[in-house]
Amino acid sequence: MEVDRKDGRTANQLRPLTCSRNVLNRAHGSVSWSQGETKVLAAVYGPNAGTKKNENPEKACFEVIWKPKTGHVGKAEKEYEMILKRTVQSICVLNVHPNTTTSIIIQVVNDDGALLPCALNALCVALVDAGIPLKHLAVAICCCLADSGDILLDPSKLEEQIMKAYVYLIFPNSTLSVLPEESLKVIGEPMEHGLIASSTHGVMSVDDYIGCLERGRAATAKLSDFLRRRLQSQFQIDPSKLG
Repeated sequence: MEVDRKDGRTANQLRPLTCSRNVLNRAHGSVSWSQGETKVLAAVYGPNAGTKKNENPEKACFEVIWKPKTGHVGKAEKEYEMILKRTVQSICVLNVHPNTTTSIIIQVVNDDGALLPCALNALCVALVDAGIPLKHLAVAICCCLADSGDILLDPSKLEEQIMKAYVYLIFPNSTLSVLPEESLKVIGEPMEHGLIASSTHGVMSVDDYIGCLERGRAATAKLSDFLRRRLQSQFQIDPSKLG
């Protein structure tokens, strides 16, 4: 029996997506991204000359600063910063602007669930808006596991709180890519079949995790299509060549 959701969505249904670009005048790239009532602002500043301490000056350096809606930055926010930074390092071309630092600010406007995926999706669009060289994009989604074993996509805050466990999943995405077609495959598999990062909260079995992985990957098609429609207007190229 499928779990009833208070907002009437089916288990596989995502919340409405909205995206507004170039929302901050002084940032090199900025985006307002919403998934339902969850909303974040992402701003990119740089690249600026020089790297931070302990960073490789032969490559571009990135720093991610997480700003919560209220209160101070805690353990969870530091974990988010780390995950986002590692994702940025994996999707950006690091040898184009060596010995530079690009700062990425994530401002939480409202948290109604799936906050980290919302921030990652906003961050990727902001990087494109700022003209940062990317190998490819990334898309993120949250999957919840109910006590019944049902898997729900893109949960609200209440659903995250009452579910047995949930996992944030970040997938590579070739909506826009500078890599040759064969480089978008790993051992013959499309790049989208890979996984950049995941963060699990609560306890779930390996089988349940794999189930979340399969459902989450399938759902990223809608996110990819949304990204494609938002980004293709900037580059004015044939949509059939995107992805």
